[in-house]
Amino acid sequence: FLGPADLSPSKAKVALRLGVELGKSVVYQESNTETRVEVKESVRGQDVFIIQTIPRDVNTAVMELLVMAYALKTSCAKNIIGVIPYFPYSKQCKMRKRGSIVCKLLASMLAKAGLTHIITMDLHQKEIQGFFNFPVDNLRASPFLIQYIQEEIPDYRNAVIVAKSPSAAKRAQSYAERLRLGLAVMHGEAHHSESDMADGRHSPPLSRTTTGHTGLELPLMMAKEKPPITVVGDVGGRIAIIVDDIIDDVEDFVAAADILKERGAYKIYIMATHGLLSAEAPRLIEESAIDEVVVTNTVPHEVQKLQCPKIKTVDVSMILAEAIRRIHNGESMAYLFRNIAVDD
Repeated sequence: FLGPADLSPSKAKVALRLGVELGKSVVYQESNTETRVEVKESVRGQDVFIIQTIPRDVNTAVMELLVMAYALKTSCAKNIIGVIPYFPYSKQCKMRKRGSIVCKLLASMLAKAGLTHIITMDLHQKEIQGFFNFPVDNLRASPFLIQYIQEEIPDYRNAVIVAKSPSAAKRAQSYAERLRLGLAVMHGEAHHSESDMADGRHSPPLSRTTTGHTGLELPLMMAKEKPPITVVGDVGGRIAIIVDDIIDDVEDFVAAADILKERGAYKIYIMATHGLLSAEAPRLIEESAIDEVVVTNTVPHEVQKLQCPKIKTVDVSMILAEAIRRIHNGESMAYLFRNIAVDD
C-alpha cells in the first residue's frame, strides 16, 4: 500500500480507516530536479494502491505518479491502482484552437506507466472515463456535502440551490431534488469576453493570391453574445447555496455572490468537491460577500485555510477507503453508487 510524495492528512486517514500502514517507499527530487522513486519492500504479485493527492506543483505530482507506477510495474506488482481523488488537467478535456486534449494524453501516459485501474472523484466531465482503456471508478462527494448542508447550515430548508452558470444546472438540480429545495440558475456575464472565439472555427478563407482560388462561401454563423447576469429563480430572503465541482479562480464565485446579495439572499454558501483555491483566492473569499466555502479534502488546502477562516473542510476518506477495500477483495462497487443516476 504505497503513497508517493508528502504524507498528506487524507492519505493517513485512508490508511487508518483500512487498518494498514502506508507502504515503505521514498520519492524525492535530486539536485538536478529529476524525480527518483525507491520502493523499500517487496510488491511481487501484490495489489498496490498509489494514493496521489495533487499538491500545488501539479507537474511534479504527475511525474511522481508515473515513475512510481512504472517502478511497481517493473517490480512485478500484480495490479497497480491509482487513487487520484482530483484528476489533474481534467479541465483540458476539450479541443481549443491549435491546442490539444491534455487529459487524453495523461490517460495514455498513466496506462503506459503501468496503472491498471483508477479511483477518482467528481471528474470535471464524466465522459473523461472514455479516455482510459482500463476501469475508472468515478466516486461522488455529493453525499458528504449534502450531509454537511443538513447538519451544519441552520435553517437550510429556507435555502435555494444555485447554479452559477447554465452548464452547472444539472449538478445543482441533483442537489435540489435530494434536499427538496428550490433551484435558481444564473445566466450571462459581468463583461463580454472573447473566450468563445478561441476554438479555431473563425479562420479566414483561403486567399486568392496564394492559392489561385477563394474558399467556399459558407453561411456565417451569428456570433454568441451573453446578456448581463440575470438570476432565473427567486433568492429573496433565502440562503443561497452555490454548488460546483471545482473552485480555483474565485472571481466568478465572488461576482455571483454580489449579484445574489443584490437579489436579496441573506447568506451565501459555496459547496465544491475540489478546493484548489489558487493564487489570491483565500484573500478574495475573505473580502467577499461569501459567508462560507465548503470543500472536501481531495486536495491539500491547509495553507489556504490559515489565510481564510471561511474555508471549511469535509472528510471523504471514508468512501476512498471503502473503494480500496472492495477492489482489493473483489467485491461489487455498486453499493458506492446507489441512488446515483446516469446524469448525476
